[in-house]
Amino acid sequence: MLRDRVSKDIYIFTSELYARVTAGLIVTDAGSILIDTLPFPDESRQIAAFGARVSLPGVRYVILTHYHADHSYGAYLFPRARVIAHATCRELLVEVGAPALAEAQREVPELQEVTLRLPDITFDEGETGLQVGGRVVRLFHAPGHTRDLTMAYVEDARVLFASDTVMPVPSIVDGDIDVLRASLRKVTEQPVENMVQGHGEVILRGEVPEAGDRSLAYLDAIEARVAAAFESGDGADVLAGTNIEEFGLSRIPLNGLVQQIHVANMRALYERMGGTWQQAPLDLAL
Repeated sequence: MLRDRVSKDIYIFTSELYARVTAGLIVTDAGSILIDTLPFPDESRQIAAFGARVSLPGVRYVILTHYHADHSYGAYLFPRARVIAHATCRELLVEVGAPALAEAQREVPELQEVTLRLPDITFDEGETGLQVGGRVVRLFHAPGHTRDLTMAYVEDARVLFASDTVMPVPSIVDGDIDVLRASLRKVTEQPVENMVQGHGEVILRGEVPEAGDRSLAYLDAIEARVAAAFESGDGADVLAGTNIEEFGLSRIPLNGLVQQIHVANMRALYERMGGTWQQAPLDLAL
């Protein structure tokens, strides 16, 4: 696991075990706020130990940005903390997360000890806030990647935890392309010094508008390409063979996983239009 400081008393943790997924720690004298966890217990325990060292009360709150395993599995390792999420996150953890964990535990020994921690506090409006030790964190419902996704904004530091709303390649397999477009436009509404992606590198202030525009352009391009293939009858084979670089994004980030996410996006759009995709689905379980 990698650890970096992006602002005064704000730390970012990046998994070296799965897809460079990120978590964040906001430290105050009254305790810390953790934004997401990492999927494997070893890395989440390292976050817990660090949080206990830098703030005597340790982690007081865990904010889950959405229900996906790579962001939520470590929450049980913070038993003294209260867990906050959107109300839909709680529903999805019960309905989808629990059976998915049981299946994952049969295949991944490192997950045997994991138990799902459900949120103690939920919100179902567009925005809510949390104040700890003089620091204010605003939570915005920003669906699109998933129905429950929440972004977190640290007011004094102007740090935005965008979660999987912003990634090296947008992912709509479990979401909605039009709703994600709307959430991407929210990204530039706040004055941002640093933006933390759900996976990958931190984006600096001057790069935030470009990152949003690049993601929007990618979504427009793949939607147009899939629609053309569906209407012409070219079929899924043509789409499966496309390279993400054709759509203006690099295939290098996340150790090449971006190409797999890209193909999964194409499949999701094609099937939603009524097409049949013959290839086996990609294994993007976490």
